[in-house]
Amino acid sequence: MSASRHLLAVNFRDPAHPEAGGAELHLEEILLEAVRQGWRVTWLVSGFVNAPSEAEHRGMRIVRRGDWWNFNLVVPGVLKNEFSGANKPDLVVEDINKVPCFVAQFTDAPVAVIVPHLFGTTAFQEADPVVASYVVLLEKLIPSAYARSRFLAISESTRDDLVVRGVPTERVAVVHCGLDHSRYQVNPGVAKTAHPSLVYVGRLRRYKGLDWVIRTLPRLRQWVPGLKLSVVGDGPWQGELVKQARSCGVSDMIEFRGFLPAREKLPLLQSAWALVQPSPKEGWGLTVVEAGACGTAVVAADSPGLRDSVCRDQTGLLVPYGDDAALADALARVLTDTALRDRLATAGVQWASGFRWDDCARKSLAALAGER
Repeated sequence: MSASRHLLAVNFRDPAHPEAGGAELHLEEILLEAVRQGWRVTWLVSGFVNAPSEAEHRGMRIVRRGDWWNFNLVVPGVLKNEFSGANKPDLVVEDINKVPCFVAQFTDAPVAVIVPHLFGTTAFQEADPVVASYVVLLEKLIPSAYARSRFLAISESTRDDLVVRGVPTERVAVVHCGLDHSRYQVNPGVAKTAHPSLVYVGRLRRYKGLDWVIRTLPRLRQWVPGLKLSVVGDGPWQGELVKQARSCGVSDMIEFRGFLPAREKLPLLQSAWALVQPSPKEGWGLTVVEAGACGTAVVAADSPGLRDSVCRDQTGLLVPYGDDAALADALARVLTDTALRDRLATAGVQWASGFRWDDCARKSLAALAGER
């Protein structure tokens, strides 16, 4: 691999962004592999409060332009003014994890696309109708706007979504996410809580489905005395969730922990009796694999992405999204049946052992560069 080859990645957020999450971790791992292989890597992202316009990050150049609300609109100008002519990259990788920037329309360089997941109609569960319609419209343009691009999906569900929308199957590679096994593992020094316990890890946004879990708690209180739910993460929907918990009379059952660094999040994952993941759509469902690696059973929505990262009835139970009775029943089964819970946890450890970031990054980069 020639050291002069230049890879330009385009994504709304870099790892320093205060709202960076799993999508940024995934892209970072791929770009770190590119650095290891001798690529010169530039990462074009949106700016945020007090962020410098440029920075260095683990051998990459970070270029911040625009803001979260207009980044996709400023990208065409940035490509023309800063990454064309003699500065044209050898490969552009666009990570579509908000809305597409349509970079294939604004550069002569080869473009490959990473798609964690597409919102589709779930956009209406988060945004107002105008914004949601805008997102859905932009997503519909993806097959034609990237007609010559290779696609990388992180789950079979996302691949199938792209194919249904018109992207040829042969142009979509699937590579599952990896896992940091030095961090996510069973810790014999951390015991399961003395009382029944659930943990949720993720952003607190309306479309993530945590309100569904809260609706089941009054019923679960009767079946599983002493149950506590730890909510790890923050986001704009937290206030509404706190109000809902109060109106349902279950505030005493929930502890909103906010964003936690790994050293504080890990013991919660390891000590919980089960992790609940209620989202109607995920790209993959990294948190359920992390929980499995920690020896914690999973109950999740039977939804795109999660049905790929959870082995049905082996590493976790899958529940039809939005079915209150079914979710309450599944949670009660896992929380009251020690043998079931232990079986799911043991299988979760084994399942998680097959996912490694170095494998993911190497296979992903090869697919994006057309070398697979």
